[in-house]
Formats: sequence, structure tokens, C-alpha cells
Amino acid sequence: MPLLPCRSVDEIAGFYTMLGFTRTYRQERPNPYVVMERDDLHLHFFGMPGFRPEDSYGSCLVVVPDIVELFDAFAARMRAAHGKLLVSGIPRMTRPRRRKNAEGVTGFAVIDPGGNWIRFTAGADDAPAGPGPGGLAGALHNAVVMGDSRGDHERAARLLDHALRRHEATAGPAELVEALAYRAELAARAEDAPGVREFLARAEGVPLDEAGRRASAGTLTALRDLAAPFSARPMPVRPAD
Repeated sequence: MPLLPCRSVDEIAGFYTMLGFTRTYRQERPNPYVVMERDDLHLHFFGMPGFRPEDSYGSCLVVVPDIVELFDAFAARMRAAHGKLLVSGIPRMTRPRRRKNAEGVTGFAVIDPGGNWIRFTAGADDAPAGPGPGGLAGALHNAVVMGDSRGDHERAARLLDHALRRHEATAGPAELVEALAYRAELAARAEDAPGVREFLARAEGVPLDEAGRRASAGTLTALRDLAAPFSARPMPVRPAD
């Protein structure tokens, strides 16, 4: 059972309540402490005076039976509370993606107000068979390791920019939309509004047929979430010729 630091147990409790957790214990003295629960997941936090969330090394790994269902539940509550997904700064949430550094298993992370990385992952049976992809898809997997697992969005952006220059002309439409969507998300984390708009526009210009739209449903939702703070109009999807 990990004990995770925070600057305020009440701030932490409010955040996790927003995600659907219930506070089951709280104390102020002799040390601030709070326990948040959702189903069989119990998270324990202790308050530290002067704690800086951006300096936190707090982390834990949570294996869940349905990674997409849990993400969708968190996302719905986050949109209801904030009108959008929190994708930059602290707190924020990453999207479910396969992790090259976790044998290709799908996962996402919640970075809470204490700067703790709660890493949700599917079970080992989610791992894909065979070697990993090459080209733009392979570069995207490497960028996800940098940006989502290590929190280095600047290095992830450089890696993906290089891959887009090399492979954009030959990449499949769904593959390209996924890479551009992640690049837009990295720009949002860097608070680069022009970059967000650029990569959203490039993704919008990729033609997708019906099969491509079905395969990219989660990515298209991500694009709409990113577009909301930067545009008054929803992002359309260009049909294939």
C-alpha cells in the first residue's frame, strides 16, 4: 500500500472525489492524512508542509481489468467538472496508449494535485503478439515512452517532429491522425497554443473512410477534447475521397 505525498489532503480529496472516489478516512493531527477509495482501489495520502508537487517522485501502478472503461469514467467526470479533459500542468490525465516500455500493454496515468503519477495498466494478456511497429507508428511508441511514462514532453515532441518529417507522406491515414493527435497533446502540455492549433488543423486535413473513423474513434475524441479550449467550433472529420 503506497503512501503518497501532497501539499493538502483536502485538495487531494477534492480531486479524487471529482473522479468518483470516496473519502473513507481523514485526520488532521498529528499528521494530515486521507484515504480515498473507488471499488477495491485504496489510495493513501499524507500532507507535507512546503511540499512542491512538481518535484514529486510519488507513483504507483494499478492493474485494472478494463482500462478503457476506467478512463472513460474518469474522463466523463472530469469533463462534467471542468468542461474539458485536463491534459497539461498539474493535475492532468494522459490517454490510454500502448507502452513500448511495458511490453506493449495499454495504460494511462493520472497526475494528481500532489504530483503523484497513478499509472493504470491493463493486464499482461493485453500485450500484442509479434514485433513492434516501425515507421511513424514505431516513432509514436517511442514518443509515448518519453512523454507519458517519463513526463518529458519536449523530448517527445522533438522525436515525433522528426518522425513526421520522415514518414508523413507514406503513413496510413489512421496512423497519421494518431501521431498528429499526440503531437497536439504534447503542444498543449507545453502551453503552446499555436502548436496545438497547427497539429489539430493537420489532423483535420487527413481523409478517413468509415473504417478509418471506426478505428480512430478514440483518437478523434481526443482531438475534440483538445480543440475545445482553442476553438469555438467542434473539429470536423474530413471524409475520404
